[in-house]
Amino acid sequence: MSTAFETRTASLTLDKFGPHFGAEIIGLDVASATDDEVAAIRSALTEHKVLVLRGQSLDDTSHIEFGRRLGRLTAGHPVHDSGDVAQEVYALDSQDNGFADVWHTDVTFMKRPPLGSILRPVVLPPHGGDTNWADSQLAYESLSLPIRQMIDQLTAVHDGNREFGYYLAQKRGGKGNVWDGEEVTALVPVEHPVVRVHPETGRKGIFVNPGFTSHIAGVSEAESRGILDFLYAHLTKPEHIVRHRWRLGDLVLWDNRSTAHYANRDYGTQHRVMHRITLEGDVPFGPQ
Repeated sequence: MSTAFETRTASLTLDKFGPHFGAEIIGLDVASATDDEVAAIRSALTEHKVLVLRGQSLDDTSHIEFGRRLGRLTAGHPVHDSGDVAQEVYALDSQDNGFADVWHTDVTFMKRPPLGSILRPVVLPPHGGDTNWADSQLAYESLSLPIRQMIDQLTAVHDGNREFGYYLAQKRGGKGNVWDGEEVTALVPVEHPVVRVHPETGRKGIFVNPGFTSHIAGVSEAESRGILDFLYAHLTKPEHIVRHRWRLGDLVLWDNRSTAHYANRDYGTQHRVMHRITLEGDVPFGPQ
């Protein structure tokens, strides 16, 4: 059942994925969207966290143009070279190890992770390759009060070296892309709060992920592992997840500050290529 999402400037027709988060925007062509409609999309992104638009006719240029209407864009990735594409594009090609089959939140190993991501398929396998998103705020709010109070106080280390350190050193010769105005020459681990406060809504969400979080600071290794394993299992409970089955012409936006995601690697040797651009974010902060 479709519902209307209204702002002061425009109204969108939404088909919600479930009771808590995720929605498809019905009948909107982003290439010809008005400024008011783009503003409404930006507002809906914060509220619904994952937005799907079907039937879009975009190439990299129009993909980037739409992203710029939503906010400032980052480089496609801090270190990855996606080849013959615009610098804003991160190309994930299954024939070049372009997989995302581990739960993660994009680029949390940098001081300022992206605000959000905008993804579209370029080549799809005949079956499989769905993407799943977990609502980190819903997961936090469904924890018991004593657990919430404990993790509110914790800080975690995020380290991109496990995934991209060798690539940066050996494939890029220690010269990555420009991120936050500086060339990335090393992936220095960074600390972020385990519980992130959303800068627009004030809601709290779990901000650790198996892809990039190495450990919790200030506790023993055993304590860190136990806490993280518990949080990962809780974050990815089925009631915290929505799943999208891709079609060519899809465009999906998600709020990187309140979600984690996982791309199913269930399509064997079939080819899958996705192009992603990301919106510039801010430094995460925790409860005061």
